[in-house]
Amino acid sequence: MNLRTILAAAAIAVAPAMLLPPVAAAEPPIYTSAFDDIAVQGYDPVAYFAEGKPVKGTKAFATTWNGAEFRFASAANRDAFKKNPEAYAPQYGGYCAWAVSQGYTAKGDAKHWKIVGGKLYLNYNTSVQKKWEGDIPGFISAANTNWPDVIN
Repeated sequence: MNLRTILAAAAIAVAPAMLLPPVAAAEPPIYTSAFDDIAVQGYDPVAYFAEGKPVKGTKAFATTWNGAEFRFASAANRDAFKKNPEAYAPQYGGYCAWAVSQGYTAKGDAKHWKIVGGKLYLNYNTSVQKKWEGDIPGFISAANTNWPDVIN
């Protein structure tokens, strides 16, 4: 068999796959970076509620929930999260709340946050957070409608 025959056979074998539309992979339920499985960029989600600010967690006080590692600044915060993760985990899996309201996902940044109605929301950056703050109830309503379909 010569090289031309081999290449022709390979093209015939691959051609049907080239006609299929690309299959989009589902996003994980919790946003993490491409390099690890750490949620909220390693910040303690309980601290937003307890201290009113982002506080870095440590690996010593970590737990896994929904396939991601959450880190905490103390054992007490970790234990509070373990008792009721839905109360502390960022909404929409930590994806940007404004992006989810628009029908897609984007990174949620732990430094661009707001607690609304007892729930933690993250946004992509300062500019996006300002847009989101222009109509928080409307964007939350739209995001609630879009979630979790936007990750599928």
